[in-house]
Amino acid sequence: MPTTRREQPLYEIKANLFKGLAHPVRIRVLEVLSSNGAPTPVSELLTITGLEPTTMSQHLAVLKRHRVVHSERVGNAVFYELANPKVADLLVTARGFLADTLGAQRDHGEVDGSGDLGDPRPGASAPQLERLAGDEVDGSRVA
Repeated sequence: MPTTRREQPLYEIKANLFKGLAHPVRIRVLEVLSSNGAPTPVSELLTITGLEPTTMSQHLAVLKRHRVVHSERVGNAVFYELANPKVADLLVTARGFLADTLGAQRDHGEVDGSGDLGDPRPGASAPQLERLAGDEVDGSRVA
């Protein structure tokens, strides 16, 4: 018999949340929504990301399924926003963790520039480290 969400251990529920976040497009969408601080039309998300509508729809569905965003239809437009302000906090925490980790790796000559924290190849630069100080979304910094 399959277990319900309430029967799952918390660590499994957390792992499923992170699986839902585990795509660069979804992180980008969350950063846009976080920086806008207000409901954002899908048309704006499409413009910023350059994605095809069907691809965007699939990513938004994953975020909705994991209860990270919610949507509202107004006329012909659909607007998305973060379901909880703590999602923005999670993005800030992740950025701080990455800045600290990549900075330590760079200081020890362990960063290869791939963004993969587990890659053992040492020596190359990490341009993403500078971006972690304040990523930009459509010309404006995001938290």
